[in-house]
Amino acid sequence: MKVVELGCRETGGSRSFWRMLSGSGRMALAVLATMAMIALAAPFVCRHSPRIASGPALAAPSAAHPMGTDELGVDLWAQVAHGGRISLLVGAGTALLAGFGGAAAGIACGYRGGLADRLTMRLIDILLVMPDLPLMIVLAAFFGPSVVTIIIVLSAFSWVTTARVVRGRMLTLRERRYIKAAESYGAGTFYLLRRHFLPEIMPLAAVGMIRLAGRAIVAEAGLSFLGLGDPASRSWGLIMHHALSFRGIYYTDFWQWWLVFPWLALTLVVTSLALIGRDLERMADPRIRRRGC
Repeated sequence: MKVVELGCRETGGSRSFWRMLSGSGRMALAVLATMAMIALAAPFVCRHSPRIASGPALAAPSAAHPMGTDELGVDLWAQVAHGGRISLLVGAGTALLAGFGGAAAGIACGYRGGLADRLTMRLIDILLVMPDLPLMIVLAAFFGPSVVTIIIVLSAFSWVTTARVVRGRMLTLRERRYIKAAESYGAGTFYLLRRHFLPEIMPLAAVGMIRLAGRAIVAEAGLSFLGLGDPASRSWGLIMHHALSFRGIYYTDFWQWWLVFPWLALTLVVTSLALIGRDLERMADPRIRRRGC
């Protein structure tokens, strides 16, 4: 039995991450990488400025303006490409801050227990049942529109799920026989954390971060759509906010490019993150890995 398990581990470890993804996961990763490269290289792939008018107002897509222009004549392709920076920055910043913070809280509570664990779990229970969107709207309006504010506000309500999952895993791990044996031989907390806990926790934290990134991108778009985002950011939600604020948008053909293109970019990124997260969850779940062997 040990030989079979060892062979299964070596086989799974020798396979590359790309080969372990499903077909939809590979396509999602390619789409996400393409969107990220477009956002990072936006000044080089856009001929026009995302803030200065460069053509006639409400022009249809053409060779000069691939996605048309808005009511001021600003190129929409430049706005969508530069707006991807904001969405991806909010997603990555929230995922890292809330993911690492939630994982650290879950590890500490699950391993140490005690009063701190009980208080943290009660706080998590409260945050889980509270309506987060109205609170995020109030906090974003109170602290003012900025990317940093949005990341902090989203992180404050996003760490709880990761913390709860990691804590549950820690409660299981600390009762394992090899952990008890290592502690009886004098293994310290940092040794157990480095050699035993983190290898088991990090895949779960990675799955949580992918989910948090998608959720943060949608939440940022929602806040910007409501007019609470940074007005100078030109994020996808803010583009849709300006489009829907235009009178008679649905009585004309303008919505076909002014509203559809930022919505399509947002949908592609969020769907790609969901598909990648699904594959990562399959890799991180030990029961699925055993069935796959």
